[in-house]
Amino acid sequence: MSELITAELVDLDLSAETKEAAARSLAERMAASGRVTDLEGFLADIAAREAQMPTGLDGGIGIPHCRSEHVTEPTLAFGRSAAGIDFGAPDGPADLIFLIAAPAGGDADHLSILSTLARHLMDETFTGALRSATAPERTAALIRGDEPEAAEADAEPGAVVAESGAEPGVVVAETGAEPVVVAESGAEPEPSARAAEPAEPAEPAEPAEPDRDAQPVAVPRPTAAPTPSTATPTPSTPTPFTATPTPFRIVAITSCPTGIAHTYMAAESLEKAGQAAGVEVFVETQGSAGFQRLDPQLIADADGVIFAHDVEVREKERFAGKPTVDVGVKAGINRPAELIAEVRQKAAHGETGAPARAAAPMDKGADTGDNFATRLRKWLMTGVSYMVPFVAAGGLLIALAFAIGGYTVNKAPSVAEHFLWTESASWAALLFQIGSVAFGFLVPVLAGFIAYGMADRPGLVPGFVGGAIALTINAGFLGGLIAGLLAGAVVMAIQRVRIPPVLRGIMPVVVIPLISSGIVGFLMFLVIGKPIAALQKGLTDWLSGLTGANAIILGVLLGLMMCFDLGGPLNKVAYAFAVGGLANPNEGSLKVMAAVMAAGMVPPLAMALATTVRGRLFTKAERENGKAAWVLGASFITEGAIPFAAADPLRVIPSAMAGGAVTGALSMAFGCTLRAPHGGIFVVPLIGQPFLYLLAIAAGTGVSTALVILLKGLRKPSPSDPPPAPADAETGVPVAA
Repeated sequence: MSELITAELVDLDLSAETKEAAARSLAERMAASGRVTDLEGFLADIAAREAQMPTGLDGGIGIPHCRSEHVTEPTLAFGRSAAGIDFGAPDGPADLIFLIAAPAGGDADHLSILSTLARHLMDETFTGALRSATAPERTAALIRGDEPEAAEADAEPGAVVAESGAEPGVVVAETGAEPVVVAESGAEPEPSARAAEPAEPAEPAEPAEPDRDAQPVAVPRPTAAPTPSTATPTPSTPTPFTATPTPFRIVAITSCPTGIAHTYMAAESLEKAGQAAGVEVFVETQGSAGFQRLDPQLIADADGVIFAHDVEVREKERFAGKPTVDVGVKAGINRPAELIAEVRQKAAHGETGAPARAAAPMDKGADTGDNFATRLRKWLMTGVSYMVPFVAAGGLLIALAFAIGGYTVNKAPSVAEHFLWTESASWAALLFQIGSVAFGFLVPVLAGFIAYGMADRPGLVPGFVGGAIALTINAGFLGGLIAGLLAGAVVMAIQRVRIPPVLRGIMPVVVIPLISSGIVGFLMFLVIGKPIAALQKGLTDWLSGLTGANAIILGVLLGLMMCFDLGGPLNKVAYAFAVGGLANPNEGSLKVMAAVMAAGMVPPLAMALATTVRGRLFTKAERENGKAAWVLGASFITEGAIPFAAADPLRVIPSAMAGGAVTGALSMAFGCTLRAPHGGIFVVPLIGQPFLYLLAIAAGTGVSTALVILLKGLRKPSPSDPPPAPADAETGVPVAA
């Protein structure tokens, strides 16, 4: 197998200005060495991973990484940037860039080496050596761990470096007795510079002072207790983790979506912070190479738990009932001391985790200070996000059925009883009936996954039951929303009841579904269902009667909601409101759907147009995003404007809202209708008054574009802003672009 990194994969003068350009430059080196088979496919996988979470770390480090089927073997490329590249780290740009590529089925040995590199990145001596290296060959050797000159230069007098015949990267420290192996590159060592520090010389009559850094650290992760080193320590050498009689003990889980870098860096960071605080920290890394469970006795004896993760913790129930801090993996890297202090404080106050349930899916990355409104938004967004695929599939099938068979296709008999292969009307009826079945899941799925977001899997059964009842009693979208919240609340209340251990096994399978479904069903049928159904009917009737000024005002309101948070909660509420009306379509609900989609297309289209006509007002990255925004806007993906709003919200969001309001008002005024819940310009044939509809979108796009250009043009440049690129005198487009 080839070496993980070679001199050809090192660029000590990386000239890229953006993280995308840096990834491409390093990936091209991988492709040239035959380790990447499809450059564009590999870069798409990197971009998808980057979209999940920024890969910049404190200390000037960027670690873009992914698992990809386009990678032939585990590979690492390194670039050093003089100017620095923004990878989203809190402390600024990164000058050390590591591109880590693992095959889709990467073997455990190389993934172990990648995890070792991730741990080394937490050592300032290692990163300092990379910043001062002058030759690609030596840099690659430093990263591989087989550069003896680096170890000799960093070692103090008295430290001995392994001879050339030994394993690369093995460091031996003299303690006055037999040499002790401190770290091996094939294991998961502590950084070599720290391991090479000499032990304090022992007096003949007195034992040496305890020194954790001088101890062997070849402890497999995770274990219940340190494993003895390969050489027997002298009696004067203290045993690790016995410096205090009853040390505070923490068990931790670290994991990230790829399981290559952040997972192991968070583990290293927590362990170092634990040593500094005099706390025992044992970490279970749930990475790409699988995971080795912490000893159950170690968990039982632990005083607290830290979860630093961005994917679901496997077998989380092992840690139930202990003081727990639950954060994202980057918090484990950037502020480990705070997490340790927080879990110690919880233990001191007697706080414990939930008796037997894991955190709800949408709460996994939540900060401990999240208020109820924030959590409510996440729960609702969970339901909407699971509902949208049913909307797209069912709604588009219904829209195609109307396009082929006309508006009477909904009266066709069941295709299971009557279907003629040669008649288009039968095919239209087939599409309509399939779409209707898919559309019928909207409210139950919305309710079920709102409850899932609140209470995890136990919330699914009462949530779906409540949503189905909402359909039965004609409570519609509002009924499903209330049913989901109700189901989640009931399950959460049941889970707070202390249950005898003998009954815990049947709780999630029998007891919780039975009791929660009964309670939710009772409330929906007999208590709150009828009032909600009456409200839904009144709202539907109001929409049906909207004409003139009232319709225009509603269009303005919907346009503002669609463009305020660009795919956030208000956007999704307006969209779900419009989609709910398609279940029982009438003239008013079809107008609402048309106005919502038209307004949602405006923000990305406006940003794309603005970067085209006045490119000098935008950064190079924004101009690149503007090219993609054309397609996103045309496809009704409002989120295409988020990069612009994140960089300059005070100018972009008001501009987008103004254009969305204009488009929504014009769409309602023109009487445009839409039976498809998605599709953008690709469903124009299904739109009533299509030319006026496109005119409304163009007008709103023009308003937003003019406003954002005006507001950005009035902005006084900041001293930190880069100088504008030379621009064409007429179009304003940068010449370099």
